[in-house]
Amino acid sequence: MSYYSPTGGLPPQSQLMSATDRAVVTPAYTVIPKGCNTDIVTIRLPHWEATRVWVLHRPIAGFATTFSQYMVEVNPGGGSNKPDDDPLMEHALFITSGELQLTLNGKEQTVKPGHFAFIPPHTNWTLHNKDTSTAATFQWIRRRYHAVNGIDTPEAVIKHEWDVEPTAMPDTNGAWCTTRFVDPDDVRHDMHVTIVTLKPGAVIPFLETHVMEHGLFMLQGKGVYRLNQDWVEVEAGDFISLRAFCPQACYAGGEVDFRYLLYKDMHRHAAVPTQNG
Repeated sequence: MSYYSPTGGLPPQSQLMSATDRAVVTPAYTVIPKGCNTDIVTIRLPHWEATRVWVLHRPIAGFATTFSQYMVEVNPGGGSNKPDDDPLMEHALFITSGELQLTLNGKEQTVKPGHFAFIPPHTNWTLHNKDTSTAATFQWIRRRYHAVNGIDTPEAVIKHEWDVEPTAMPDTNGAWCTTRFVDPDDVRHDMHVTIVTLKPGAVIPFLETHVMEHGLFMLQGKGVYRLNQDWVEVEAGDFISLRAFCPQACYAGGEVDFRYLLYKDMHRHAAVPTQNG
């Protein structure tokens, strides 16, 4: 398996916009090509050392509002003893390069490329890169957990992709598979983060049009996405965010599997504004 990791830098003065001319923002979806993620768009986060962050998505009124998603680079010796000061946040991490030491409630574990971690709200956690020479990178999805009376909060999960048997979608002969790190029927979870794998030439052959919002980070390969009435080419390192009910389908191109990390909100009532009067 391979997972795209950012390199940063800046393009040379001689370069045209060909590396970024697929970038687009519409009311229904956003595409951020990997070439847009240069040094000048990174931020630093409070209580993090030797770490920089590319913000791929943040909640925006009238758009996708349930999650934020970061691409994070932690340099040797970097990390945080206080990754997020909001105890109501839940987190999903997916490691794409290097090694990190993740501590949950006092128990430390080394996580490597292909490791997934779900961190529930109200969890004490730290994350550090104790390597002396190599940076580590990961995808970080954050959302405020939607608690429900009578439903327990799910426990923490740390799994490697290799330890999870992908589930083939019905009638696809394994051409379209989903790697699910938690039970998809467990209503304690209000979000799912999975890996979708499409073999070269495989398709999602219908326009999915549904209430779930999405964040898609392309891990490997390339494909073409149908979003609303547009066809959009994507490749490893690109990111797509989709608001609810954006029609979507895709097919895989190239010679290797097309794989992406997929976020979606799940298992909760649709929010309805409070009526006045």
